[in-house]
Amino acid sequence: SAGEEEPPLGLDSLIEEAAAAPSAGFRLTAVRREPAVRLQHGVSGLEPLAWSEDHRVSVSTARSIAVLEQLSDVHSGGQEMVIHRTAVPAPSAACLLKVGPKKEVAECKEKFASSMDPTVSQTFMLDRVFNPEGKSLPPLRGFKYASWSPLGCDANGRCLLAALTMDNRLTIHANLNRLQWVQLVDLTEIYGERLYEASYKLSKADTPRGELGDFSEFQRRHSMQAPVRMEWSGICTTQQVKHNNECRDVGSVLLAVIFENGNIAVWQFQLPFLGKESITSCNTIESGISSPSVLSWWEYEHNNRKMSGLIVGSAFGPVKILPVNLKAVKGYFTLRQPVVLWQEMDQLPVQSIKCIPLYHPYQKCSCSLVVAARGAYVFWCLLLISKAGLNVHNSHVTGLHSLPIVSMTADKQNGTVYTCSSDGKVRQLIPIFTDLALKFEHQVIKLSEVFGSVRTHGIAVSPCGAYLAVITTEGMTNGLHPVNKNYQVQFVTLKTFEEAAAQLLESSVQNLFRQVDLTDLVRWKILKDKHIPQFLQEALDKKIESCGSTYFWRFKLFLLRILYQSMQKAPSEVMWRPSHEDAKILISDSPGMGSTEDDQEEGTSKQASKQSLCDTGKGMDVDDTADDSLPQSSDVGGREPMEEKLLEIQAQIEAVEMHLTREHMKRVLGEVYLHTWITENTSIPTRGVCDFLMSDDGYDDRTARVLIGHILKKMNKQTFPEHCSLCKEILPFTDRKQAVCSNGHIWLRCFLTYQSCQSLVYRRCLLHDSIARHPTPEDPEWIKRLLQGPCTFCDSPVF
Repeated sequence: SAGEEEPPLGLDSLIEEAAAAPSAGFRLTAVRREPAVRLQHGVSGLEPLAWSEDHRVSVSTARSIAVLEQLSDVHSGGQEMVIHRTAVPAPSAACLLKVGPKKEVAECKEKFASSMDPTVSQTFMLDRVFNPEGKSLPPLRGFKYASWSPLGCDANGRCLLAALTMDNRLTIHANLNRLQWVQLVDLTEIYGERLYEASYKLSKADTPRGELGDFSEFQRRHSMQAPVRMEWSGICTTQQVKHNNECRDVGSVLLAVIFENGNIAVWQFQLPFLGKESITSCNTIESGISSPSVLSWWEYEHNNRKMSGLIVGSAFGPVKILPVNLKAVKGYFTLRQPVVLWQEMDQLPVQSIKCIPLYHPYQKCSCSLVVAARGAYVFWCLLLISKAGLNVHNSHVTGLHSLPIVSMTADKQNGTVYTCSSDGKVRQLIPIFTDLALKFEHQVIKLSEVFGSVRTHGIAVSPCGAYLAVITTEGMTNGLHPVNKNYQVQFVTLKTFEEAAAQLLESSVQNLFRQVDLTDLVRWKILKDKHIPQFLQEALDKKIESCGSTYFWRFKLFLLRILYQSMQKAPSEVMWRPSHEDAKILISDSPGMGSTEDDQEEGTSKQASKQSLCDTGKGMDVDDTADDSLPQSSDVGGREPMEEKLLEIQAQIEAVEMHLTREHMKRVLGEVYLHTWITENTSIPTRGVCDFLMSDDGYDDRTARVLIGHILKKMNKQTFPEHCSLCKEILPFTDRKQAVCSNGHIWLRCFLTYQSCQSLVYRRCLLHDSIARHPTPEDPEWIKRLLQGPCTFCDSPVF
């Protein structure tokens, strides 16, 4: 590598990188965000906290992995963050690594335990890799590490969770039905079977080792399959040729697992990952690093060519990048040889490594920033590819913490790095490029000013950098440690409302679901102030006029829904609780009982009030009826100004929803036109969708009219109507949400294909906006692609 700079870890080089006081442009005010989530068990592992791309926070504890999913709920008027909580339980049985036949392993264990050599017997009895069940030792339960895959890996297009237990069991889990986590595969068991079939040799050219009865061989077989860490790569897309010579895009993802002996297993999975059948290959790489502690993927894009490698850190201090040779992945490139980033054996263990892709403003090219936590210091390395080769600039940042760094996280959108020590201090490091390399502006976030006296055990930043999640316990009070430890996950804001709104307006992602942390900040502001700021309204209207993208219409719909919730009047009593007045009305209305005029008027008034509440809650969940009820008017002759405002907002919401529906109908009709022959019948009610679009005289879209004209000509006067499965009557297309036959049978419509869902099982979007049908085996590929889409109103995935 050219331009490689590796200064020794001396006092002069360390002090040189200690940054001065932060400039005024980088001031950060952290604000506490409720609620604080209390954990049922203590945390375990070195990096217990992780935040996925689909906004789920995983917390590794002694009994399970607690998963906290952040939702930007449009049906709730509460100002607190909405969190959906699930858990991945730890296995009840201990994990025994496969090192040979069961009978032979049992004989060897008995031999080593009763050995007269204390170096053998004591080493064997005290090593929990050999004895995970513990026997006289306390049980080894809990999770060592958890890692989230990129977005789009499971059957619902969301993230997978790789979990490593304290007894070395590596499994992959998926949350397919939102309420329960399912284990898809046990990689430890599969890898152990592969090693057993290969006689514990990495290649056929390896010389045979000793017998299992040799204690060194017994240790070697355990160390070569005891995982230390695992990390996911980005998604690779390749083209696969089908039998009819058509090409289709096939996605795959890599999972790198590093073991105690330094070997790295690289698993390749085909997407969506469904289980053992989705495993494409497994390659083992010898890293040559003793006592590995952490690894991370290095992914670099140069001249439209993507390069990858694995960054490995050691407990003794060295850090280097290893090439990953995968011939099966097309368009995949790697390094020719390993690159040493730090070679000193200075006994500073590498605990955490983050790789951040950035753009160099002076060199006018992309670059990679690698940061690693080593003791109380942060090691950084800037990787840049030029005509001369790979340039490496590295150094350390000191003066951050007085105690070792216990956790580190990074915002990959702007390169900001956050570190924390156990004393409750968090450091924010902002990289600033110079002509040659870079420097860091950093400032301290004192959590004691936000939460009081606390100890920190882990941090994680949200995907868009809006929130910082922190695991805390009680700190010292009057110089005394607390009697009990209560582990909590607490949240602080890292951005202001104005920054979140500006980022949403200028977003290149254009997906509300992938920016839930930003939309939650906007939601919190509107619910507090009960109005949409003028600058946001004007900027959004300009975006809609100039661009016309449906993303900005969905953003507008989100703002109107939150504004509607902020103006709702809180109910005076719980809606599900029975009242004595209702009971009296029922008695007075029962046969054989008399009633006065006053009683009848009172009963009529209450029934009208209840009917109004029911009308307001149509299309919403039963649980949310109390929050979504419109306040009733106290004047007989007219409505209150607040109720008029609510009706005005409701009309705007319906107008935006209708616009989004028409735009999606045009997309569906476009797919129908491209993929159907003349007079071909599909499951999509094509004629009904066309008639629905043309039924409104005020809707004048030339593109839609031209498209409908071409489709009607292709249909050749055929209508292909839908029929009710109960009475065989025709289902007219008069409503975008439901279909009602002449006999009164009501069927809900799929919002992705507008077909009536005439079954008892269907899917629903994450925020309960819409429903969709399940794909069937007879559906063509283009309809299956339509059914894989997100919600057209809120971008949420469909379950």
